[in-house]
Amino acid sequence: MAIIYSVTNQKGGVGKTTTCLCLGAAIAESGYKVLLVDFDPQAGLTVCLGLDPDSFSTTIYDSLLNCEQTPLKNVIINTKIQNLDLVPSNLDLAGAEGELIGEIGWDRNLKDALSLVKNDYDFIFIDCPPSLGVLTTNALICADTVIVPVQTEYLALRGLKQLGNIITKVRKKGNPDLKRRILRTMHNKRTLHSKEVVEELEKIFPDEIFKTIIKRTVKFADASLAGMPVIFYAKNSEAAESYRNLAKEVIEDAKKTIAERKRS
Repeated sequence: MAIIYSVTNQKGGVGKTTTCLCLGAAIAESGYKVLLVDFDPQAGLTVCLGLDPDSFSTTIYDSLLNCEQTPLKNVIINTKIQNLDLVPSNLDLAGAEGELIGEIGWDRNLKDALSLVKNDYDFIFIDCPPSLGVLTTNALICADTVIVPVQTEYLALRGLKQLGNIITKVRKKGNPDLKRRILRTMHNKRTLHSKEVVEELEKIFPDEIFKTIIKRTVKFADASLAGMPVIFYAKNSEAAESYRNLAKEVIEDAKKTIAERKRS
């Protein structure tokens, strides 16, 4: 049964979609079966795989609202990357928040949709929108771990408290075992400011932070334009190696989660 990771931060432009795509691709490269779920109405993940969001007649929106009528397996598409599948998104998903509020169990719709395909994958990564609303709550309810990409700037630190409050509520509401891991992204090693934020995050989250640090580089933007993850676009680059190193950390993290499942 798949380990589910939600990639979440209410602040935009911190590398959520890049992380979801590159991490998923790196783990797929290692031979694991991976499903990416584009859970953002802006459909960045779908676009970064070289696909047109408007070309899909069914998306995550349809399964989210009625997974019995539109099972998720009918929405999943194969990508050009071996072992990597995608649940696409488009702007239709923007209307889901208003449609779900008021329904019984609205925060578990995504969990219900994923339950029918969990046994088909080793890892599932959910790319969340830059908000803390209905969609993100759904993603957190069904996740084993939330990965929080944090840009190494002081302003990025301020939003962590608000996200932490949401995670606490989700744990109380129905996902008590939800873990949090912090990923430092868009790091500029040449500035003292970034170095200080890196160290501050290590002090605040000593047991939750990934060792891997993702540095700022234009290769991520170039790879997105090419419609492929950087680990294949520039496979020998430092950016690619960083996500391969992160993949190793996540795989080890998943093994611990599986061991905990067996003990419980």
